[in-house]
Amino acid sequence: MIDFYYWPTPNGWKISIMLEETGLPYTLKPVNIGAGDQFQPDFLAISPNARMPAIVDHDTPDGPTSVFESGAILIHLAEKSGQLMPTTPHGRKECLEWLFWQVGNLGPMAGQLSHFVNYAKSVEDADHSYAHRRYAGEYNRCLGVLERRLADRPYILGSDYSIADIISFPWVLIAKPLGQSLEEFPNVTRWRAVIKERAAVQRGVDIGKDLRRSGPHTEAARKLLFGQTAKSLSA
Repeated sequence: MIDFYYWPTPNGWKISIMLEETGLPYTLKPVNIGAGDQFQPDFLAISPNARMPAIVDHDTPDGPTSVFESGAILIHLAEKSGQLMPTTPHGRKECLEWLFWQVGNLGPMAGQLSHFVNYAKSVEDADHSYAHRRYAGEYNRCLGVLERRLADRPYILGSDYSIADIISFPWVLIAKPLGQSLEEFPNVTRWRAVIKERAAVQRGVDIGKDLRRSGPHTEAARKLLFGQTAKSLSA
């Protein structure tokens, strides 16, 4: 059994989709980021970065094993299940390249853009136009990288759907709310549509959707979530 520490965001969807795709049994453990649950000592012992997603796998040779960071979790679940990750040296190499590309490029750029689209605009007496343009441009650039990759293949690694697709899909799924049209990216549009139709993907995105109502919607919750420093981890 896997304990899945979760909040319904694109980062969380990566793992909920993976769990639904593999059929591995899990228990959902919501962590309310608006209430500061991520700073509780028990959770910090699992995820030192105070972020979701994170898991504890109770079925390993070494006993209960915690894993944090989405890329590491996806690798762990792929290897555990024997699914959705190539086993050849070259295939594994390419898979890791695209996993690291997402966690170092597409994910952070989309995440920062989301912040300036959804939250920073409410801050009084602040001009965030440069930051907004910067991250919108980087998000657009990343979509261009993905567009070229998908020019001659149905999925990121070729003919087979994999964790390379799962890790990138959530941040492309929400392109429109981020203000980015996909009209200039026909290959990405086709790829997004095919993945969106998968039953496991639909279940994964829907998991915990009622929790979104209790997210960082109040001023106190936003201050807690967006005012973090090193002291936050020892509060």
